[in-house]
Amino acid sequence: MRQLPTLRTSRLVLRPFLLSDAATVQRLAGDRAVADTTLSIPHPYVDGMAEQWIAMHESAWTRHEMATFAITEAEAGLIGAISLRIELAHQRAEMGYWIGVPYWGLGYATEAARAMVTFGFEKLSLHRIYAQHFARNPASGQVMAKVGMHLEGTLRQHFFRWDQPEDVAAWGLLRTEVTGSR
Repeated sequence: MRQLPTLRTSRLVLRPFLLSDAATVQRLAGDRAVADTTLSIPHPYVDGMAEQWIAMHESAWTRHEMATFAITEAEAGLIGAISLRIELAHQRAEMGYWIGVPYWGLGYATEAARAMVTFGFEKLSLHRIYAQHFARNPASGQVMAKVGMHLEGTLRQHFFRWDQPEDVAAWGLLRTEVTGSR
């Protein structure tokens, strides 16, 4: 694969992260409310973590393992992140995303997720894209439903987050459901 492309929607530009994004990543992802809705974002989000995370992106893309994009908006700049964790052997990827709290409820996650679904099926030739969210975060489930994913079930107490068991809703979308062709 070549360099990670830049994707454009009506309001957003999804682009590779730059090291200069680190301070904004630390501020946005470091918000406890953001970390609370994800399994992998640490809290507190200490100095150096954002730089380390950004530095991993290029090699993960080169190894065909992960496509991670900065979600940017013209006036606000960096507002979040979205990724596909790619499993080429199974022609599938898991989509994950986070949006900074000031930008919640404005449709940015849905817009970015639609772009990622298109990218995954058209550019990566995936067969399936799936995603999961904590059951206590129905807003994330609304994003998944709006991009055409189907609720496939709930994994009861599947993860522990901050020493608490979490139910996880599992969603999926097949290429045939979007394009009509295999």
